[in-house]
Amino acid sequence: MAVRVITPSPQALLAALKKAIDEKKVETWKYDSQGDFTHTPQQWTLKCWLRPHVEAGALVFTTIPPKNTALSREIYGIYHGRFIEMLLAHFDQQFSQVGATALAAVGDLVGASA
Repeated sequence: MAVRVITPSPQALLAALKKAIDEKKVETWKYDSQGDFTHTPQQWTLKCWLRPHVEAGALVFTTIPPKNTALSREIYGIYHGRFIEMLLAHFDQQFSQVGATALAAVGDLVGASA
């Protein structure tokens, strides 16, 4: 359950994403003091977090559900789909590909014990 963004400049993309949120150019996402992103519409707020990981040639966002809560397929779909939508709408010039895994990926913290 990860979003993988193929980009030659993953650190720059992450900085641009945070700057766009800070400047209110991206209004439906926020990030916390740990750098994790969450969707802000009331229906979806704090249901999941996406944790960024800078890799060579990619920016990967792994999934973190709330403590003691299993991540539902619906929440997974909403968070990953809308995050990808936001990236395409605002940062399409900064990456070549973006996609989401269908099942848990390395680094995801999913399940009731997360």
